[in-house]
Amino acid sequence: MPVSDPRSRLALGVAAIALALYALFFAGDYALHVLTRAGIYAIAAIGYQLIFGRLGALSLAQGCFFGLGAYAAGLGALELGLGFPLTLAAGVLLPSLLAALIAIPVLRLASHYFALATLGIAQLALLVATNWTDVTGGANGLYGVPPIETGTLSFGHGLPLTLLVWACVGLALTVSHRMTAGQRGLKVETLREAPLAAAALGIDGSAIRFRFFVASAAFGGLAGALQAHAVGVVSPDVLQFHVLVLILAMTVIGGRASPLGAILGALLLVHLPEWFRDFADYYLVVYGVALLAAIIFLPRGLAGLFGKSKMPPVETADAEAPHDPAPLTLSVETVSKRFGGVTALDGTSLTLAPGEILGLIGPNGSGKTTLVNLLSGIEKPDGGRILLGDADITGKPPEHIARAGLCRSFQHPQIAPDLTVLETVEAIATKGESAQARVIEAGLSTHANERAGTLPPAALKHLEIARALATGASILALDEPAAGMNEVERAALATLLKRLADAGHGILLIDHAMDFLLPLADRVICLSAGRVVAEGSPHEVARDPAAINAYFGESPL
Repeated sequence: MPVSDPRSRLALGVAAIALALYALFFAGDYALHVLTRAGIYAIAAIGYQLIFGRLGALSLAQGCFFGLGAYAAGLGALELGLGFPLTLAAGVLLPSLLAALIAIPVLRLASHYFALATLGIAQLALLVATNWTDVTGGANGLYGVPPIETGTLSFGHGLPLTLLVWACVGLALTVSHRMTAGQRGLKVETLREAPLAAAALGIDGSAIRFRFFVASAAFGGLAGALQAHAVGVVSPDVLQFHVLVLILAMTVIGGRASPLGAILGALLLVHLPEWFRDFADYYLVVYGVALLAAIIFLPRGLAGLFGKSKMPPVETADAEAPHDPAPLTLSVETVSKRFGGVTALDGTSLTLAPGEILGLIGPNGSGKTTLVNLLSGIEKPDGGRILLGDADITGKPPEHIARAGLCRSFQHPQIAPDLTVLETVEAIATKGESAQARVIEAGLSTHANERAGTLPPAALKHLEIARALATGASILALDEPAAGMNEVERAALATLLKRLADAGHGILLIDHAMDFLLPLADRVICLSAGRVVAEGSPHEVARDPAAINAYFGESPL
C-alpha cells in the first residue's frame, strides 16, 4: 500500500508516535538495542522491496549488499580513519557500485537464473571476506569499529543511537516513496505483472530494473554501515545466507510492496525471538509456527490489514477531450522473418495511412501475429524495413516504437490484475494525455474503479485499446480484438474503431471474424505462408481465389 494513501499515512503516523513514546519513556537499554536492530533491518527490507516486492525479481544478493556496507564502513573507520558521515557514504557507495557493475548482465536473466546469479555473487563476496585476511581480518573479522560520533554529538548506544537509526528509516521511506509514488508506481506494477505489454506500451523496463536494483543495494549498504557502528564488529557472518533469509522473511511477512509492511515485518521478526525465549527448547518450533501463520493468514502481509488504496472515481462531466493523434503513415517494405527452418514472413509489404482501417486476414500460421510482433519491436526482422512516418523503426526496442507512435494490443490481454481500469491507463499515459478521457472514450467509465482482473473479456479488450491510446499513438495494431465477443459487444467495438479512425488513427486490424472485419475495413490484405496473396477492398478480397484458397485450400480456420 503506498505511503501516499491517507490510511497508510495515518497508520504510519500512529506507529511512529507509538514507537517514539515507547523508546522515550518505557524501553530500557536492551529494549532500545533490539529496537535499533529492528530499524537497521527495516532499512534493508525497504530496499529489498524495490527489487523483490515491486519488480518481482528474486535477488539473493541483498544480504551481500548489507555485508559489503558493513565492511566498507568498518574498513573506512579502522584503516582510513574516516569519520562517521564518510563511513556511512562508503557503506552506501561500495554495494551500489557493485550492483551497477553486475546489473547489466544479471538483470537480463529470467526468474531462477537471476536468483542463481545473485546467489553466486553473494557467495563470492563471502569467500573474499573469509579468505582476504590482510584486509578483512578473515574469519575473525574487524574489531573496534568506533561508535557513531559527529562533531560534539555521540550516538554510541542507547536512545541517541535508536533515534538516529530510525531517522534513517524515515529517510529510506522518503526515498522509496519518491521512487514508487503515483504514475511511477503504476508503471512498476505494470512492468512486474505484464512485462511484454509494458515494453510494447513504452515503459523502459531496463532503466527501471537498473535503478531499482542499484537503489536496493544502496539501502542494504546503508543498513550494513549502521550495523557496523552499532555493534562495533564486522565479520563474515554479516555476509552469510541467513541475513538474506531474514530480510526476505521481513519483506514477505510485512508486505512485499509496502514500506510500512517492511517496518512491521522488521519489528516483528527482530522481536519474536525475544518474546519466545521463555519457550526454551521449543523456541524455534514456536517461532516457525508464528511465521507460517502470518504467511497463511496474511497473504498480503501485515500491510494487507490496511487494505489497498483506490484512484478517485471518474467523473464524465469533468473529463478532458481526447487528443487527436499526429498523422503518421506506416510502411512495411519486404519484411522477412524466419524461426529456424520455418519462414514466418517472406517479403511482406503493406502501407497504412492515417485514418484508415486495414484488415489483415489469413489462416492460422500465416504470419499475422509475427508481423505485429515485428511492428511493435517484440521480434526483430531478418530483412526489409519498417517506417513510421519518416522514421525507420526497424528492429528498434518496443519502448522506442511505442514512444514513436505505434502501439499494439495482444490476443490474450496482458494486464496488472490488481490495478483498477483507471490506474491501468494512468500507468501508460504520456504527457498531455488524460487517462480519464481515454477510459471514457473506450466506453469503460462504468468500470473505471474496478480491478482489471475482474473485468469481463470484452471490457478487457476495450481496456487494451484505452491503454494504447493513452500513449498518444497514431497507429494501433490490434490482434484479435473481437475474439470471444457476442454481436452486441462486436457492434460496440466496431463503433469505437470507426470513431478512432475518424479521429486520424491508422488501425491495423487482425481478426478471424469476417462478419466483423470486412464491413469495418477500408482495405484488406490476406496473408498465406508469410506472403501477401490478395489485397484490395473487402469485397474484392472476399472473392479473390487466392484468398479463398488460403483459407480452405491450405490451412482452414
